[in-house]
Amino acid sequence: MELVQQLTEALGAECVLSHAEAAQRIASNWVGAENLNCRALLLPRNTAEVSTALKICHAAKQPVVPHGGLTNVVGGVLTQGHEIALSLERMNAIEAVDEANRTATVQAGVVLQELQNQLQPRGLFFPLDLGAKGSCMIGGNISTNAGGLQALRYGVMRNLVLGLEVVLADGTIITSMNQLLKNNAGYDLKHLFIGSEGTLGVITRAVLKLEDVPLSKNTAYIALNSFAQACDFLSFAKKTLGHTLSTYELMWQDYYQLMTSLPSRYAPPLPQDHAYYVLLEAQGYHPENDQKLFQETLERAFESGLIADACLAQSQQELDWFWGIREQVDFIFSVHQPVFLFDVSLSISNMETYTQEIAKGLQKVWPDVFLYVFGHMGDGNLHLFVSCGQNDQATRHQVEEIVFNPLTAIGGSITAEHGVGLEKKAWLHLSRNPAEIALMKSLKAALDPAGILNPGKIF
Repeated sequence: MELVQQLTEALGAECVLSHAEAAQRIASNWVGAENLNCRALLLPRNTAEVSTALKICHAAKQPVVPHGGLTNVVGGVLTQGHEIALSLERMNAIEAVDEANRTATVQAGVVLQELQNQLQPRGLFFPLDLGAKGSCMIGGNISTNAGGLQALRYGVMRNLVLGLEVVLADGTIITSMNQLLKNNAGYDLKHLFIGSEGTLGVITRAVLKLEDVPLSKNTAYIALNSFAQACDFLSFAKKTLGHTLSTYELMWQDYYQLMTSLPSRYAPPLPQDHAYYVLLEAQGYHPENDQKLFQETLERAFESGLIADACLAQSQQELDWFWGIREQVDFIFSVHQPVFLFDVSLSISNMETYTQEIAKGLQKVWPDVFLYVFGHMGDGNLHLFVSCGQNDQATRHQVEEIVFNPLTAIGGSITAEHGVGLEKKAWLHLSRNPAEIALMKSLKAALDPAGILNPGKIF
């Protein structure tokens, strides 16, 4: 029996879209221009159906590409015409919210923002916060170990997951839905799958850590005249604001100028002539005291010369304005084409010299290059957008060489939160040594001996 027919009989016609039907969908919510190209698209409704589908595909050695919200930017969900796409979109139930123990049990297809919306009336929230939260799914967030805008305070996805249910390549269901903060009974298997980009198993359900909704939020833009000020102010903010400090987003002048100049819809909250800008946010549970502490922190920093200027958000409208400048990065693509984007991880102390080095390297080859730098300085993650006017493979490789190669000497990583996917696998050796890569391949061979899960990604 032909494979797609076999899958249709096992799952039901409503759970299997043909090649032609799947082609009506977009291939990515990030790029958006291309339609999905796959042998068939599977839409299972529960873990048992995921298991059935993978058993059939495993027996036939049929490659399968797991799909979440399709917001991946490194080719992690790229699907070819001979591959089966497996979307978790129908598995979108929030199964349980345990208010006493601050946990949520959710299916992999739950959209991040929907989870946040459902938790809000209960006085709870899930602290992962991304620009793509309106479309990204929890399963995808876990499989890429998403970081985001509040990782400084709450950590990355790896810190927010207590338990997982995963279906292995051969259809075996691993149910490890731990709900405990501490469980030292043998290997913590969930960590095999967090950040594995769908290459070791298909995540179907998860137990997530929740937090109480903060009762106060204080947000400001800070202008700085040097990178040394950015470092000193971060240390000062950590000491004075303590556990309330949730966000410290650093923007280089070029990025701030671009995002606050026409045709952008955002005006600059502070003059555009400073070297760096910080979007600072603190969240707490004592509104009056928190606001007073936040204002005193800025006043003391200004009086001591730690910062050059500051502007506080006084309303929801201003809060949306401030965050829009930082989050609406797709505006760059309306001004420049083509654009190469990177997310690198490195020590804070190396950020200034690293960005200067890559700027010089890019300008040496393309004198009119545009380089925009911003990111989560507090947790050592920078985003870089490069536009040099060309988009051929040789140009891309040369740009990647300039951006990635300096990371080796300073112990940095080619990816902080986007993952490896297809785009960065040629550079994996810069961030992982041969023994590490060999062990990764051994794990892949043990859990997916036929190599059917998301083939060609990472390695």
